[in-house]
Amino acid sequence: MGRIGLALAALALAVPARAQDNPGPIAIHGNKQTFEIAPVLLAAEEFYPGEATVKMGGIPNLVGEPIVPGFGEEGVADVATHAETQALRYSVRHPNLRIILNVSEGLYRIVARRSAGIASVADLKGKRLATIAATSSGYFLQRMLERAGLGFDDITAVPITPLSGMTEALVKGDVDAVVIWEPESENSAQALGDDLIEFHGEGVYRELFNLNTTAENLADPAKRAKIVRFVNAILFASDAIKTDPAKAQALVEQTGGFSAEDVRDSWRHHRFTADIPADLLDVLEQEEMWLAARDDRPARSREQLATLIDTSVFDEAVALAGAE
Repeated sequence: MGRIGLALAALALAVPARAQDNPGPIAIHGNKQTFEIAPVLLAAEEFYPGEATVKMGGIPNLVGEPIVPGFGEEGVADVATHAETQALRYSVRHPNLRIILNVSEGLYRIVARRSAGIASVADLKGKRLATIAATSSGYFLQRMLERAGLGFDDITAVPITPLSGMTEALVKGDVDAVVIWEPESENSAQALGDDLIEFHGEGVYRELFNLNTTAENLADPAKRAKIVRFVNAILFASDAIKTDPAKAQALVEQTGGFSAEDVRDSWRHHRFTADIPADLLDVLEQEEMWLAARDDRPARSREQLATLIDTSVFDEAVALAGAE
């Protein structure tokens, strides 16, 4: 079934879906303070034919790693969202991790103060940049710097939490640029007004916000049935978002504590894809080299990284959508 067909079917089946065979409750953990999670929230609310609970967290809830204080809730996840950066980091210790769907893409940018003498990426040399180095935003910055003949050693990375402090630091002049996900990029851009200069990463890097699980979960018939059904629900939710994003935007506002204005202004910096990107392994291979150097460990081979991608759930979910 094509994307248009899925969208029409989603509208027709949104109510009947509740009456379909119930595969049982599913536990989802993800960063609810992101816009990228919108299809997951809508899938849980409207399209999964059972109880779907979305809690704050991520891959640590899949693999028993400690929960980051203030970021996650305790609990064991059946599936979890995270950018591909974190799948790579955690899979070093947990090679049983599996990426099963790209939920959405974050379209990153560098937001900078023109009055700081910045007219090009090369002008970031010697400047202070608010970012979180070991995240997808840090990797995006590294890629952008490389294209200008620079590296992290040429700038001063300033980690600021909560992230809302980044905009304040930029306005005060404590940093010269902000490199982070939405809505803080948009907030920073608006705060700078006419002093804004931006550098977009189209064709360089986009964040792959993925749905992850474990090989053990996929090998369990009951858990696998739930996971396939939930991926199926995300397919329908993603097409519904493309038709009318209002419900998903309201869920993002509610769960993330964002204003309607934040959501409206930052929405365009995302793509809600619900697929397996053709270049996913290429992205993992290139990013692995960066992470391995940062962590002072050997980089894994392309063959090793390929084991982290499982496309079978997506294939089953698409087939299920066609059968419906």
